[in-house]
Amino acid sequence: MREARVEPDAINYNAALSACETGEQWRRALSLFSDMREAKFELDVISYSAGISACEKSEQWQRALSLLREMREALVEADVISYNAGISACEKRGQWQRATALLGEMREAKMECNIISYNAGISACEKGRQWQHALSLLGEVRGARLEPNVISCTAGVSACGNSGQWQRALSLLGEVVTARFELDATCCNAGISACEKGEQWQQALSLLGEMREVKLEPSVVSFNAGISACAKCMEWRRALALLSDMREAKFEPDVTSYSASISACEKGGQWQPALLLLSQMRETKMEPNATSFTLPDTLRASASRL
Repeated sequence: MREARVEPDAINYNAALSACETGEQWRRALSLFSDMREAKFELDVISYSAGISACEKSEQWQRALSLLREMREALVEADVISYNAGISACEKRGQWQRATALLGEMREAKMECNIISYNAGISACEKGRQWQHALSLLGEVRGARLEPNVISCTAGVSACGNSGQWQRALSLLGEVVTARFELDATCCNAGISACEKGEQWQQALSLLGEMREVKLEPSVVSFNAGISACAKCMEWRRALALLSDMREAKFEPDVTSYSASISACEKGGQWQPALLLLSQMRETKMEPNATSFTLPDTLRASASRL
């Protein structure tokens, strides 16, 4: 346009900003902001929202919040889209305090928080291991007469699981079923992981079984969490059975699968199966990690004393 001596206007700039947002080009977005200021264009809510979203998609939470603050200083009224992008930027970096603070600002401004706002806030609390705050926000969703969805509940289940609150995680998972949400594998995986962290191997295997009953296909993540749960409770036979189930289900075990299984054997004093698993990893040209190598050395020492 410039080469053709056509001067870009604010609409052109906003379109370019939106393109940068879609392409996660936050540096280019901020450069366009600078160009607009130099050209004395009036930055509006569309300009700011696109810039904040570009920073959010690129996980630049500080720059996203800086733009949101600048927006207020310029007396440009932020909308739900602007705030949601800011909350989501904080969520991606686990900045739960800032995310919840932004939700508070929305409420103070009498802005109608939607389910996207709350889901981002709950996910931020989940990443920050703040299960109580996550459940509090879930309660606010209901209080605002919004319907929690499977994304809200999955983040809540995961928040409880990360903090060792496996009973609350399972209770929340039960609410998902009762509310007749379309249960997905991600939500179930969060529940299995919660049981794994709480060393509840029976509950973890029960959830794996329930996934099959409702015709949800377990993933490698599902099996790995189940194997890890068994490993923590010295249930080495069940861990190896799950590893076998993975192969039967046509899933390729990964480093985590093998390492957790080796750990289960180590805890059960089963050095021979552990060394066999390490051998299988090498046969599949899988690169064992530090855990995979360290455990068999421990087991060899035990074996030499027999």
